[in-house]
Amino acid sequence: MRRRISRPRAALAVALAAALGCAHRPPPARGGPEAAPAHVRLLTLNDLHGQLVPGKKVDGRAVGSAGVLGAWLESSRAGAPGRTLLVQAGDLVGASPPASALLQDEPTVSFVNLFANGSCRYAEPAGSTASPPAYPAPVPEVEPRFAPWLDPACDVVGAVGNHEFDEGRGELLRLLGGGNHPRGPFLESPWRGARYPTLGANVVDRATGRPILPPFVVKRVDGVRVGFIGVVTREVPTLVTPAGIAGLDFLDEAETVNRYLPVLEREGVKAIVVLLHQGGDEAPYPGPTRDGVTVEGEIVDLVARLDPEVDVVVAGHTHAFLNARLPTASGKRALVVEAYSAGTAFGWIDLEVDRASGEVLTSRAAVQTTWADEGPGTSPDRASAALQAAAEARVAPLVDRVVARAAVPFPRAADPSGESRLGDLVTDAQRAAVAGAQIAFTNPGGLRADLPAGPLSWGALFAVQPFGNALVAMTLSGDQLLELLDGQWAGAEPRVLQVSGLTYAWSASAPAGKRVRDVRVGGAPLEASGRYRVVVNSFLASGGDGFGIFAAGIDRATAGDDLGALVGYLGSLPQPVERRPGARIRTLP
Repeated sequence: MRRRISRPRAALAVALAAALGCAHRPPPARGGPEAAPAHVRLLTLNDLHGQLVPGKKVDGRAVGSAGVLGAWLESSRAGAPGRTLLVQAGDLVGASPPASALLQDEPTVSFVNLFANGSCRYAEPAGSTASPPAYPAPVPEVEPRFAPWLDPACDVVGAVGNHEFDEGRGELLRLLGGGNHPRGPFLESPWRGARYPTLGANVVDRATGRPILPPFVVKRVDGVRVGFIGVVTREVPTLVTPAGIAGLDFLDEAETVNRYLPVLEREGVKAIVVLLHQGGDEAPYPGPTRDGVTVEGEIVDLVARLDPEVDVVVAGHTHAFLNARLPTASGKRALVVEAYSAGTAFGWIDLEVDRASGEVLTSRAAVQTTWADEGPGTSPDRASAALQAAAEARVAPLVDRVVARAAVPFPRAADPSGESRLGDLVTDAQRAAVAGAQIAFTNPGGLRADLPAGPLSWGALFAVQPFGNALVAMTLSGDQLLELLDGQWAGAEPRVLQVSGLTYAWSASAPAGKRVRDVRVGGAPLEASGRYRVVVNSFLASGGDGFGIFAAGIDRATAGDDLGALVGYLGSLPQPVERRPGARIRTLP
């Protein structure tokens, strides 16, 4: 099937194909047309979030950690030597535990580097004047410094997720491309970055229209070529601090994939894998791919808009289970796999590829839990475990310090009204940290871990709020607050902010824009023309999560950071800390 390409894109297609070695036709099938198909194995990760340390459990059993996950990956690729690729579909870092986050997530990139073969290379340092390698040639759309990533024999490939942009474009490119952080060096000096490509086809510089990372890469596996295209959810601007992604556009995921497919197709690359940081959900099951399952979520519509040339989609973002075949634009079904999150599982995909045509003949997958008490997990991978131990030792003096004691747990799970005990605690801490603040709000997505009863270490509090957001005080009118509260139901799914200093009731049956009633500040009715001092984290202050009203706040001032506020507040309370649910948000018929 041939596609028409616009003239500018056609020229770019030829350049990209030559740059990536796509102009080389596949070798003739060994043994003639009846030769056995090539076998390609993909081991998939998504949403690792820097979870190198133990502590995760599934059904009461320990899972994950660098050493355990590493052992499962090593064991799985041992069954297909030279025919296995490790791929990850975004959110490798961000919202990470201290052993990764306090070291700028460099240990997590180093963990993936451990699985890279001798053909995987670092990018050239920023500002380097060195000539890029002769093969593959620099990609016209991307900085020449990333050319070393594109070696087709390298056995690792990844894509960006929304959390890769938590600290902005500059820090992402430093983490991947090398260069010591101002607070570094950490475990490696100098920091050289990732030894494998990270793709971002739909993340483009607004001024140039070009992707800031390679859009795709072609791998050679068992004598055949496999093309990988990486895209992230176009919702990134609502999920990270807007200032960090200024000047970037996040294009439609399916349209971007379909735009690059002709580049691969015209040069005979027929096996196509999309690394898509967007996902869905289905009822989990053990074993190989089943037909007739029900999948829900954004990914269903996205895959339905993909060109039928796409064979496999490695998904992420929703931290869920997926192992299904979903129809593409023509009705042809693509295999779609997502393996939960945090290293608690990984995907295992086996492909048979025709050596003559390069087409995928068969595909199947399974999602494997990384049990620590079973199989390979009982013998942690030595190199991975050593990296994990080094990272934990580096941060231990700060992380292990006990700040307070909790008499009861503080879970982040919300009650039917949308309020959580942890949300009450965090917003109380933020309001107490800012002199004159009457109201505090925080986004529930920014609360990443529960607080247990018992001793509360600094590390446990960091795990709750790992983003390092500043606190921003501002003034909003009563009318703006009413619009803000009703705006929590403006999207497809409610986004109920956690709150301190303000109470209200809401009705699901009321019409949009009129759901919120009986709003009170400090016990007094809200005055539409009143002016109220409000404190939020810097993510919300920039309009994050779609709450643009916060960006309109006046008389702005920064006042410390969210983690410092929580640490100081808990330390100031009578011990052990025990607080009743606040009943700040109520539901009405």
